[in-house]
Amino acid sequence: MTNNDVLRRIRYTFDFNDTKMIALFTAADAEVSREQISNWMKKEEDPDYQNCGDQQLATFLNGLINDRRGKKEGEQAKPEKKLTNNIILRKLTIALNLKAEDVLEVLELADLRISKHELSAFFRKADHKHYRNCKDQILRNFLQGLQLQLRPSDTEVEATDEAVSEDKPAFQWKK
Repeated sequence: MTNNDVLRRIRYTFDFNDTKMIALFTAADAEVSREQISNWMKKEEDPDYQNCGDQQLATFLNGLINDRRGKKEGEQAKPEKKLTNNIILRKLTIALNLKAEDVLEVLELADLRISKHELSAFFRKADHKHYRNCKDQILRNFLQGLQLQLRPSDTEVEATDEAVSEDKPAFQWKK
């Protein structure tokens, strides 16, 4: 998963507009333009597409933490120069104030079941003997589960539309 994919999914999940995205970067003491955000959101095929670097995504995630949990006293956290899926997962769980059980529930929403021990291995230090790399599949499922939890799914919206259309037909013949 690219940083742009993660940024795109977070933006969609929380329904952030450009102004909110800029505010999140500002919360982490960084300046970005609306054009930069727009270019990060574009698909790779688009000529205006720009790659979102590790430091930029780390800054955004730090801003999300500051926005959700409040800025901590003293010096702010420096954005990491190199991001891993483990760090992204950790920052999202901190921002959302999720406990291990909550993370497991989010993963189950995306039909992924892992044990509490497997989950804790993602949050260990890299040199710990039980440390485990968080694969793209885990992060993707976590983001998918968040989306299912925080936003009504498209299937629910379609089901509601169908229920309304059954009561009143969309087209009627003139008599």
